[in-house]
Amino acid sequence: MIAVSQGRLQDRRPLSIIDIGSNSIRLVVYEGLARSPSLLFNEKMLAGLGRGIVSTGKLDPEAVTRSMEEFRRFRALSDQAGAEHIYVLATAAAREAVNGPDFIHRAEEVLRTEIRVLTGRQEAYYSALGVISGFHPANGIAGDLGGGSLELIDINREAIGDGITLPLGGLRLQDMAKNSLVQAQKIARQELARAKLLKGGQGRVFYAVGGTWRNLARLHMEMTNYPLGVMHHYEIPVDSAQAFLKQVAKGEVEKVRGIEGVSKNRRSLLPYGAVVLQEIMSAMQPSKIVVSAQGVREGFLYSLLDAEEQKADPLISAAEELALLRSRSVHHAHDLVEWTGKAFKAFGIDETEDETRYRHAACLLADIGWRAHPEYRGRQSLNIIAHASFIGVDHPGRAYLALANAYRHDGIFNDGIAPEIKALAPPRLLERARVLAAMMRVVYLLTAAMPGVMPRLKWESRGNGALALVLPASLSDLYGERPAGRLAQLARITNRRLVLAVEGGPSVSVK
Repeated sequence: MIAVSQGRLQDRRPLSIIDIGSNSIRLVVYEGLARSPSLLFNEKMLAGLGRGIVSTGKLDPEAVTRSMEEFRRFRALSDQAGAEHIYVLATAAAREAVNGPDFIHRAEEVLRTEIRVLTGRQEAYYSALGVISGFHPANGIAGDLGGGSLELIDINREAIGDGITLPLGGLRLQDMAKNSLVQAQKIARQELARAKLLKGGQGRVFYAVGGTWRNLARLHMEMTNYPLGVMHHYEIPVDSAQAFLKQVAKGEVEKVRGIEGVSKNRRSLLPYGAVVLQEIMSAMQPSKIVVSAQGVREGFLYSLLDAEEQKADPLISAAEELALLRSRSVHHAHDLVEWTGKAFKAFGIDETEDETRYRHAACLLADIGWRAHPEYRGRQSLNIIAHASFIGVDHPGRAYLALANAYRHDGIFNDGIAPEIKALAPPRLLERARVLAAMMRVVYLLTAAMPGVMPRLKWESRGNGALALVLPASLSDLYGERPAGRLAQLARITNRRLVLAVEGGPSVSVK
């Protein structure tokens, strides 16, 4: 047996999901079943199985032939990756076409496994689970737009409410409207009138799921010069969305800035996706649009977890895995979580629930860049964290995680650090990122990134409002100018009088 690389988690067993949609067919091989799953391999084919299904009632014959060849490849790739399980999910086109059963039978022979043909209700359910798994927490209406159908479902934390499946997928709508965007708008408005649940979404978030809407969001990023090219949890304000969607819905997508980044096979469906989203906004009146990179596949994986695993925080889980894979000591990272929590309390720094989560994750990630050249550790760490495939964190939260790490390496008073990332975070998070980094810069000089030291350090109140960082006598040799200098930086940024002391020994006031 070939040894698993140390760049992978040793306790994971790969698994594959093949998603047979109306427009695309995708293979995703995951490192293993986990709360925050990592991709080993990912490939898609824009087959267009559902093209023409409204007029013919059948799957496109050429697409069927091409799909069978791709299924052979997908099975071989899954085997090559060592996937112990292959799950195959089929959605709208396969369940509705006259020749759908024959297609599924042939595909099962090629793939050598059973195919789950999801009902509209099941598709909406797994899509809802995908959103639930990716946000902390989710509260709004999720809309999953595929090639054949649109699933809408109400979500409030872990609770899944009313849902409906509508024939508004891009390929189907294009076919029903006979390539007329004016007619498509009428059809979308008529169909969405049946979605009474949209009224219950007023003032709440609309979660946009599916490739067409992700591509629209990417174009919106280009149009607004957005500094972070991460799709999950990208937020589009309602006012900005309306003007943008109106432009795309005109059908002149080749004139839209950034269109070269969208595959030509996808471009023709963008106006239909824009039309549907316009009508949803009109009917729902959401507070904002938030893009979800999590959908049916991720929801299905989430359903395979036990109840305890589902409750785990996906951000903390992913940060823990990176600490295990890339830091000098994951135990030191856990010490840092506990020590900074006590330090924040000693300094009287309050945290919201999310800020506590972000500090926890930032501490787990604090040492992932140690192998880089010292002059580039901050920059490399910032880039890895800002662009990581994290879920359960919004973009301001990403900025907090990335900047805390950058300041830890490059200095808390370095104002030239990543201005584009700083622009994503509000002043409160920026201030907390600097304070956390300043604490890290002190304590790393006392621990050498090794566990067991931080639990022995404590903060004590002294006279005149001073706060002392006290080393036990057994660690007195760690006392020195460098940690005192770093403590002075912490004092300056927190506007506190701080003292570095040894139990029963010397102390020095740094402010």
